[in-house]
Amino acid sequence: MADSDLTRTFGTLLTAMVTPFTEDGEVDFEAAGKLAAKLVDDGCDGLVVTGTTGETSTLTDEENLGMFKAVLEAVGGRAKVIAGTGTNDTRHSVSLSRRAAELGVDGLLLVTPYYNKPSQAGVQAHFETVASSTDLPVMLYDIPGRSGIAIATETIIRLAEHPNIVGLKDAKADFAAVTRVLAKTDLAVYSGDDGLTLPWMAAGALGVVSVTAHVATAKFRTLVDAALAGDFATARRVHFELDPVIRGVMTRVQGAVAAKQVLKWQGVLPNSVVRLPLVEPGEAELSLIRNDLAEAGMDFGA
Repeated sequence: MADSDLTRTFGTLLTAMVTPFTEDGEVDFEAAGKLAAKLVDDGCDGLVVTGTTGETSTLTDEENLGMFKAVLEAVGGRAKVIAGTGTNDTRHSVSLSRRAAELGVDGLLLVTPYYNKPSQAGVQAHFETVASSTDLPVMLYDIPGRSGIAIATETIIRLAEHPNIVGLKDAKADFAAVTRVLAKTDLAVYSGDDGLTLPWMAAGALGVVSVTAHVATAKFRTLVDAALAGDFATARRVHFELDPVIRGVMTRVQGAVAAKQVLKWQGVLPNSVVRLPLVEPGEAELSLIRNDLAEAGMDFGA
């Protein structure tokens, strides 16, 4: 598949959306639609809905499907809507993927089955079974820090032979491994670590699935477009400008927690509510986040 086709399949700047909640902890579908529209207006051409940052682990299937529907209604046709339907239960993943397909999503994000710690043969069988359950394009999600195991490079290369598996979100931070995938497959590779967007794209990745893009969408759009155009002087400048923002969103507390907090400060979300076992930042953490953002010229006071 040509790069232009892959760009149209998933986009190049995808935000891994948070799932907004009401003050009493229910999913706020109206706020989700408004957030999705803002992200697309500001430069995203794809949105990942109910992935890790969307707190999918604490959502019911009906809440997941409600999020897919809300985002489709808000931005369908203007950006690709990628549904996070991967779980550690293959049958469950198949069921949720089929229901998402019925709603009209543009693709699926499938995370490595977590907790079970299957063999690589089991990982491959899981992904192939879910990918074969619909006609939708699939982006694999390799994040061993959360799943407990990595998708081995040889497994990824074999999975790339499946007609529906056309993308990889790499959150493994292994440059040698991602280089081999880029060299040996036609997969559309996306950085799954915000701070590694530039080096990954310099090696041939197509874009980023980002958390920090919630709060700095335009800058990420500039970085991705510059890298795709081979303008690495511009990409490098923006990479450095984004460094304190990425530090504030991704290193002080869990990404969804920080992103919601900053979105509240920006007036984009009405609150920063998360579901247990996640909790909102404490004062010391808030201070660190404010200081990081202030370094980037984003001053939210004390």
